[in-house]
Amino acid sequence: MESSILESIGLEIIGVMSPVSICMFLVVLIVYSLSPDNPFFSSSSSAAPIRTAANLVYLETPSDSAAQKLEGALLNALVFVILIALVTFLLVVLYYYNFTNFLKNYMRFSAFFVLATMGGSIFLSIIQHFSIPVDSITCFLLLFNFTVVGVLSVFSGGIPIFLRQAYMVSLGIIVAAWFTKLPEWTTWVLLVALAVYDLAAVLAPGGPLKLLVELASTRDEELPALVYEARPTVSMNTENRGSSLGLLVGGVSDSGSVELQEVERANVNRNEGENRSNSEYATGEVAEYGRDEGESSPLVGHSRERHSSSGGSSEYSTVVVSSDRARNGEPEVVVDEEMSPLVEMRGLGNDRERTRRDNEEVTSRGIKLGLGDFVFYSVLVGRAAMYDLMTVYACYLAIISGLGCTLILLSVCHRALPALPISIALGVVFYFLTRLLMEPFVVGTATNLMMF
Repeated sequence: MESSILESIGLEIIGVMSPVSICMFLVVLIVYSLSPDNPFFSSSSSAAPIRTAANLVYLETPSDSAAQKLEGALLNALVFVILIALVTFLLVVLYYYNFTNFLKNYMRFSAFFVLATMGGSIFLSIIQHFSIPVDSITCFLLLFNFTVVGVLSVFSGGIPIFLRQAYMVSLGIIVAAWFTKLPEWTTWVLLVALAVYDLAAVLAPGGPLKLLVELASTRDEELPALVYEARPTVSMNTENRGSSLGLLVGGVSDSGSVELQEVERANVNRNEGENRSNSEYATGEVAEYGRDEGESSPLVGHSRERHSSSGGSSEYSTVVVSSDRARNGEPEVVVDEEMSPLVEMRGLGNDRERTRRDNEEVTSRGIKLGLGDFVFYSVLVGRAAMYDLMTVYACYLAIISGLGCTLILLSVCHRALPALPISIALGVVFYFLTRLLMEPFVVGTATNLMMF
């Protein structure tokens, strides 16, 4: 009986949803802790708005009308998406011409800049808000060590996977906390525009992300990007794996049971001539192993039944030999007419085996999630946290549900899929439904003592 999709990728889904949930929770905590009276989040109220790449065209002010805000937000989102597309195409061109070292150094510099400057600003704001007694030298040393260890953990080998995952989540938290400083209209329009761009960039025939993924897969290399891995990547080449197995041969031990062992090709070729005269089969190779006491012939099936190991999922079948019956002098029952040693089964490339191999290949590689998905999930929840906790709950459930649907589609399609569209669409819809419909209903019924 084949296992379901949820059973095969259940641990992978949990391994991706857990860091996403932690990232969103910490961003909400930072927003709630620093937004009331801290200058880090005061740009939307009294201070002048900060011009960034996300609002190059229009700076939103509270005195503008709704039409002006919508028009300016659309222009900002359009310009930001065009910039991201140009940068991504430039990344594809550099990777195509093997500027891999340049890309790696650029990502190291980006991670260092994010951890040192943007992370340092949040760190100082937390120290000021909670009045933590620390001197400037200690603060500098802590920030410097945090930054250097973070860059080494993300880009160096031999680092524990837990430390690398922690710093990837930290990068997402820092960038998401800064994105929550954008004005409200610009934030919502930007999230929708990025979800549409992600859908086109990954699935369109000439999409930059699709080109990058295909180029990396043809070279059998890692993507030149900040990607979160649910677990360490295990490279499994099915062709090399099949050739290195050799032959599985059976021999009867002293207890009468069948033992399966791996035998080198040299031993198989050496014993092939001795066994060829005693075996009659069309294809396959014969290996003689472990002759019992007084035996002078290879292992043959006396009273045998064929069953596949591991619940029928293996390519190789085993032979169970009832040697106790022969030792006690009882008559032997021959089930099959053909009497041959255990042979290696080849050519079982049916549809079920191909599907199982595809599932194992996807599972062996693990599920990877881009750092941008962490950022924009957390931006949506952080923006909802600026309004009410009820909207935070609704947006969180919507994002997790959309991510779960995306991961299930990933296990079915066996190709790279965008992680933003479903989650962002559900999150935006649930936010406005909760804010415009659910919250007035719940607050009204609670204030009139109709619901507790």
